[in-house]
Amino acid sequence: MTGEPTATAPVPTARRYPREGWARLRGSAVAILQLVVAASTAFSIAHYGLGHPAPLIAATVTISSLGLVRDARPWRVLETVIGMTLGVFVAELVVFLAGNGWWQLALTLGVSLSIARFVSPQAGFAIAAAIQSIIVVVVPAQVPFLRLLDALIGGAMALLVTALIPRSPLRTARTDAARLFTAFQGAAGTVAQGLRRGSRVRTERGLEKARELQSLVDDWRTSVESGAAIARISPFLRRQRFELERYERMRASMDLAVRNLRVVARRAAYLVDDGRERDVAADLLVELIRGADLVQQSLTDITYEPAAREVLTAVAARLDPIALVPDGSLGDQTLITALRPLATDLLCATGLSPADARARLPRV
Repeated sequence: MTGEPTATAPVPTARRYPREGWARLRGSAVAILQLVVAASTAFSIAHYGLGHPAPLIAATVTISSLGLVRDARPWRVLETVIGMTLGVFVAELVVFLAGNGWWQLALTLGVSLSIARFVSPQAGFAIAAAIQSIIVVVVPAQVPFLRLLDALIGGAMALLVTALIPRSPLRTARTDAARLFTAFQGAAGTVAQGLRRGSRVRTERGLEKARELQSLVDDWRTSVESGAAIARISPFLRRQRFELERYERMRASMDLAVRNLRVVARRAAYLVDDGRERDVAADLLVELIRGADLVQQSLTDITYEPAAREVLTAVAARLDPIALVPDGSLGDQTLITALRPLATDLLCATGLSPADARARLPRV
C-alpha cells in the first residue's frame, strides 16, 4: 500500500487550470481586441474630436454591446446598442425635467429595465442598460443629452468593429462541431458496448450521454448563425460564407442524428434487459461511428466527404432487419430499423439530399 499516491486529487485540476485559462484567452483574443479598439476609439472621438469632458458612456456602451459572449451577431450588437441608448435617453430626459435624486433614480431604473426587458430576453442585457442609466443620473453633466451622443458614438463603433475586426466565426463553428462529433461518437460507442455485452446499465449510460448532446448542437447552431451573420457584413469574411453554409447543412443533419441516436439508445436499453448480446446491431453502430468520424474530418478537409459517404452507404445498404436478424425477435428487428434514419441523417451530413440518402437503404 505504500506505493499508492496520497492527496493527488487536486493535482490534475491544478495542472489543467493554466491550460484551460490559456485556451480561454486564445479563444477570446479577437473579442478582447474588439473591445479595446472600439472602447478607446469611441472615447477618443467623443473626448478629443467633440470635446466631451468625460465620455464614459461612449466606452461603456461599446463594451456592453460587444461583450465576450459567443453570439456576436450584428443584430444582437445592434439590439443591445438600441436598448442601452434608450436607457441613456430615458435617464437624460428624467434628469433634464426633474433633476437628480433618489426618486429620479428609481424612476429611471424602472423605465430603463422595462424597456430593456421588452427589447431583449437576456437578463444581463437589462442589467447593462440599467447601469448606463444609473451613470447618467448619478454622474453630473453640464450639457443636457451630451451622453446620449456618447452612447450613439459607442454603438456605432461597436457595429463598425464587428465588421472590420471580426471574430473567428469559422474557427469557433469548427470547434463546436468537433465537440459535438466527439461526444456523439462517445455516446454511440457506449450504446454499442452495451449491445455487445448485453448490459442494460451500459446502454442506459449511452442514452444519458445522447441526451446531453443537445446543448452541443445548440452551441454549434449559435456559432454557425453568428458567423454567417458576421460574414454577410464583413468584407474580410465573405470567403467563409460557403464553409459556414456547409456547416449549417451538416449541423441540421447532425441535429436529427442526435435525436435518432436517442431513439436507438432507448430501444437498445429496453432490448438488452434480457442480458443477451447483440453483436450484429453493435457492429452496425460501430460502422456508423466510423462514418461519423470521417464526416468530422471533413470539417477541415472537404475531400473526406466522399470517403464518409462511401462508408455510410455501405452500412446503409445492409440495413434490412429481416435479412440481418431473420431469427431475431421483433425487438431485434425494430432496433435495426431504428438505425436506418440514423444512417440517413449521417449521409445527409455528407452532402446528400434526404431523398438520395433514403434511396441508399434497402426496401423493407
